[in-house]
Amino acid sequence: MSRTFCVLAALLAAGAAGAEELRDLCADRPGLGTPACTVDAGHAVFELGIADFSREREGDFRSDTLLVGDALLRFGLNDTLEAQVGWTAFGRQRERSGGVSTQASRFGDLQVALRQNLRNPDGSGVSVALMPYAQFATGREPIGAADWSAGLIVPVGIALGAGSLAFTPSVDAVADGDGHGRHLGYGSVVGWGFACSDTVSASVELSLYRDRDPAGASTQRVAGLSLAWQPAHEGTASQWDFGSNFGLDEASPDVELYVGYVRRF
Repeated sequence: MSRTFCVLAALLAAGAAGAEELRDLCADRPGLGTPACTVDAGHAVFELGIADFSREREGDFRSDTLLVGDALLRFGLNDTLEAQVGWTAFGRQRERSGGVSTQASRFGDLQVALRQNLRNPDGSGVSVALMPYAQFATGREPIGAADWSAGLIVPVGIALGAGSLAFTPSVDAVADGDGHGRHLGYGSVVGWGFACSDTVSASVELSLYRDRDPAGASTQRVAGLSLAWQPAHEGTASQWDFGSNFGLDEASPDVELYVGYVRRF
């Protein structure tokens, strides 16, 4: 009897130790950039963009876009590799120009990715990863793209005493606007993240992206501010977030506001 009790106690202790060894929750959202951390092996993280609203205005032209249910599922394949599947459940775009208004409601494209961490998969110290991805035109324009696209993202994070510095360079084969072929796109995001309290964190970011569409090349410059709250009573298993992005040139949306939720399983 005592031997059985000792075995059960040892199993419970091992289970508790395993639970404690889980890394801090490191979500893709909020923000413009992409973290280098990966999900613990055998665990999943579900990230949901509850609502995302953006507005673009130029002269008498105005475009409002609302996305609902922008979902991302991340699954840890091993200690340094995770798989991702993303899909937007619903999007609505309304355009007005010269007194004429048009509206379209669609669902978005399917995106798959792998993230291979090369150094510090928990995001500590200097963390680096490679993230190839592909996006398939399962949706319809204007929410979905006209054709498939693919690319490579190289997230880099540097933990410092007062916060963390992050870089997200990327190079992409982007679908042409007319749906006939692909073109080169490239850019990077640089961000500074810091803790406001034990449960609240914030980040300030700047994105620069060059899109060389044959129909007309453009350079987008966007600034972002985001906040994330991880409830203390749930440890580091969930997160609520809010963010805002502001276009710094005519090629970028004027403003974007979003709210989302993250849960680890």
